[in-house]
Amino acid sequence: MFVPCPHCGFLVALIIAADGPPQRCPRCDNELLRENDGDGTGVAPAGETPLEATSNELPSAGPEASSSDMPPAAPVASVRDITSSQSRRDKRHAPSFVRTLRRPRSTGPRWPGLLAVGLLAVLLLGQLLLAQRNELAADARWRPTIGTVCKAMACRLPPWHEPAAYTMLARSVQPASGKQGVLNVQASFRNDARWPQAWPALQLNLSDINGQTVARRVFTAQDYRPADAALSTELAPGQSASVNFEILEPASPIVAFTFDFR
Repeated sequence: MFVPCPHCGFLVALIIAADGPPQRCPRCDNELLRENDGDGTGVAPAGETPLEATSNELPSAGPEASSSDMPPAAPVASVRDITSSQSRRDKRHAPSFVRTLRRPRSTGPRWPGLLAVGLLAVLLLGQLLLAQRNELAADARWRPTIGTVCKAMACRLPPWHEPAAYTMLARSVQPASGKQGVLNVQASFRNDARWPQAWPALQLNLSDINGQTVARRVFTAQDYRPADAALSTELAPGQSASVNFEILEPASPIVAFTFDFR
């Protein structure tokens, strides 16, 4: 049967045995006094209140006894109290490697760490831009940014390449004076791009009377300006240039020609 502990009020399953050590309360670890103990303070069984179990021994207070003369009922432990008590006992007897260690909170300023992270992020971004500068410099949207970074880092960008930004100003293909089977090629053009460009590659197409292309060749800057190739390698925005070179005339008569920039 279950009886309340006279010390803490915890309900305990009472084991009645004629011999053996006295039973103790699992909550407060005090001895539970059995009914057959000689001191007359036995434990009331479950279902009986302490008042009913000792009603013959209490002094009579008259027909209308006040509630203040009645002995207080033993408190009954709640499930929350039992759980919290058991949890504290388990934490107290747990091994040291099971216990949770609390790290002390840092009370110093956080701005040095944030500043270091920001500097590292800027450094990483700069390295990425430098590693991909040639590819990014070929994009009109990224070239101003890459140009600013390279100016700060003392690096060099490849020349801007936009053949469509070259404008042909004049051109001619005529037989060379005093040279049989030689054609004199002349052309002038201007760089209309936003940035300096390298001297363009010129593609010359020669056609016969039927409109068929009988000769085609691409001339680089080393081909049509070998003498002054080392003087200037780029044309600034708005700058004009002229070229003059000779080629061998094909066997078929040439009546038309076209220039393309590459």
